Amino acid sequence: MKVITGPCVLEDRDTVFKIAEKLKPLSEDKRVEFYFKASFDKANRTSLSSFRGPGLDEGLKIFQEIKEQFGYKVVTDIHESYQAAPAGEVLDILQIPAFLCRQTDLLVAAAKTPAKINIKKGQFLAADAMKHPVEKILNTRGVFEVNYENSQKAGVWLCERGNTFGYGALVVDMRNLLLLRQYAPVIFDATHSVQIPSTGGTTGGNSAFVPYMARAAASVGVDGFFFETHIDPSVAKSDGPNMLKVEDLYKTINDIFAIKDALGQNF
Repeated sequence: MKVITGPCVLEDRDTVFKIAEKLKPLSEDKRVEFYFKASFDKANRTSLSSFRGPGLDEGLKIFQEIKEQFGYKVVTDIHESYQAAPAGEVLDILQIPAFLCRQTDLLVAAAKTPAKINIKKGQFLAADAMKHPVEKILNTRGVFEVNYENSQKAGVWLCERGNTFGYGALVVDMRNLLLLRQYAPVIFDATHSVQIPSTGGTTGGNSAFVPYMARAAASVGVDGFFFETHIDPSVAKSDGPNMLKVEDLYKTINDIFAIKDALGQNF
């Protein structure tokens, strides 16, 4: 099972490496295909004054250090087409943010790198609409039929993180987890699914719901999970209300495997 996890943003180097160290047992779990995730730039923060991260150049240096020190495969999101090529030289997975999942130039630039691509489903899109972002990447990589098997071979994943419901919440339609698998392997983003967008000058949320959302997705069956985690979410510089403490992440992972084993899933 794929597990993508780490802090929302590259904070100070000491904090990032403490989180990376805490995740080492998970990276060594033979049941898990482990990826360490963080962002070098949070380009879509609600407020102009919000912390964004160290930027591309410094961020890539930190990711390279993490790879060398821990042996982790690493993931980050990109927001601009020019970021794809340099990020693709270091990162194992390039993540396309939900708000940008229809941006053709960004998708094509990412597809031209050797990295796998994790496309987050827009909060404003139906599952069937995600065929088109997958198609853009596959076509750029010389594949012209969109299906699960071709995407798996080409290194293209889809990530579900809920749909906007009214103006103040996200709701996950669990049917989407099955519908998206027509087109690509599916990752369930359990932490961003509990966001409450733009509560004042920041994004809110309630991490207490994360384990329940993860268990529900595990019962449906997905290819992997995305969790943002921190040693102390209360002081995290981005998305703290949605993040799991590292200790709670381990418990949630164990619950997921218990459900998978009980159902005899091979996802």
